Amino acid sequence: MISPGSIVRRVSMAFRRNATLADLADRLAALHGDAVAVEEFPDDGPSIRITHAEAAATVARWSSAVAARSPVGRPVVIATVNSYEQLLLCLAVARAGGLPAPVNPQMRSVEIDHVIADSGATLVIRSGDELDTGAGSRTPPVPPYPAHPGEVAALFYTSGTTGRPKGAELTHRALVGQVSGAALWPGFMRHDEVLLSLPVAHIMGFATLLGLAVAGVPVAFVPRFSPTRVLDLIEQRRVSAFVGVPAMYRMLLEAGAEYRDLTSVRAWMSGADVMPPDLARAFKGFGASATLPLVGPVGEAAFVEGYGMVEIGGGAAAKVSPPMLPVGLGDSLGVPLPGWRFRVADGDGRRVPPGQVGELQLRGPGVLRGYWGDPDATASALSPDGWLRTGDLVRSGLFGLVAFQGRSKHVIKSGGYSVYPLEIEADLEEHPDVLEAAVVGLDDDHLGEVPVAAVRLRPRARVTTEELVSWAAERMAHYKAPRRFVIVDDLPRTGTRKVQRDELLPLFST
Repeated sequence: MISPGSIVRRVSMAFRRNATLADLADRLAALHGDAVAVEEFPDDGPSIRITHAEAAATVARWSSAVAARSPVGRPVVIATVNSYEQLLLCLAVARAGGLPAPVNPQMRSVEIDHVIADSGATLVIRSGDELDTGAGSRTPPVPPYPAHPGEVAALFYTSGTTGRPKGAELTHRALVGQVSGAALWPGFMRHDEVLLSLPVAHIMGFATLLGLAVAGVPVAFVPRFSPTRVLDLIEQRRVSAFVGVPAMYRMLLEAGAEYRDLTSVRAWMSGADVMPPDLARAFKGFGASATLPLVGPVGEAAFVEGYGMVEIGGGAAAKVSPPMLPVGLGDSLGVPLPGWRFRVADGDGRRVPPGQVGELQLRGPGVLRGYWGDPDATASALSPDGWLRTGDLVRSGLFGLVAFQGRSKHVIKSGGYSVYPLEIEADLEEHPDVLEAAVVGLDDDHLGEVPVAAVRLRPRARVTTEELVSWAAERMAHYKAPRRFVIVDDLPRTGTRKVQRDELLPLFST
């Protein structure tokens, strides 16, 4: 019989504090071997099952091809379809000493082209098949690049207030160090299965997949979210947990979740946006605490919410609403995770008194090193004393907890994505008939908020609002494209001619 002490020693050897993205696949294979890492359910065709050992062999093979085509330390854009392959390609690039920069396949070509140009990528990978032939494809695998945990490991692009996506420089410590503790996950819980349907190129999807892989918990991965399919898989596979964003939970409810047998689920997990308490409460009731012989499902599921963002490589706080208890819901962001510190500050970086609203600022192991090639944006995001300015408004409370009070002035949260008006406005103003655009977020029952736009047209322009909706949908990622347009003679402005965004919403009230 294996003693608990030997398990801890084995885990400690596999995940010392110097674990990096470069050697992660090898460590996972050593720890979990032939255990299933993921079963992927594509839109068509049979499911694909991958073990940790198979994943490590694939990563090693691909890394040789990457090393032959791109120098150490340079970005490599990974523009594949959403899949577990995209995660393995990130690990392969890191193993070769490169900086993986995954992009969301929902982005339009013009947006992906910006990431390629801004990063200065020396290689763009659109499929793992590209690495199975050509330079380096027949080269025997070499040892992983000897990265330091404090070095930049990857670039994750996030929209910015400068109007274009910026590459957040995330370290190995941010991406791997924060999830390495999951290796101590109890062995008896590794028979559970977690279902998720998140973009790998979104930090929530990436970090969740890494954490589950380290824990040895098998994943049922659905690359393209479909509420009916997710409900079918939960019933068929009797999964123990589901990870999604609030918009997904709304769609599951509308697809008839209350009429399905979801009692295998013991934990529902959410992040990337604010979860309405009533919605969380409903899903707690759909799950169960346990299924007992001769009795059946008893109790209800737990609901877990996380708070995080791209700039910290994942999450910084979490809260749990346990089964049968109405606590842990509401506007609190939860308890800071180990290693993280919060402060609520005014515009000058001074702490605000308890009960007052200020900006949430974070300090911890995952804070980005900076924005790739953008020192001005870096200086704006990081305070002189090393705190990350999140732009989220919170109210400080008892025991160090903070309550979410609203978005920063311009950020739109749509379906778990952060959408920045200036980026959309810059794209809209490329339309030949649009002179000026102003974008705001409109409340939406499904996605939380959706972008809408007020535009001033050039003289003699003939474009209609319906044509603008179609034009934007063809050019932008779906979560960025404005759902509605209004055409105005002028935009509401302050005395200094700045657009008053809060006065735009009444234009969309009808």
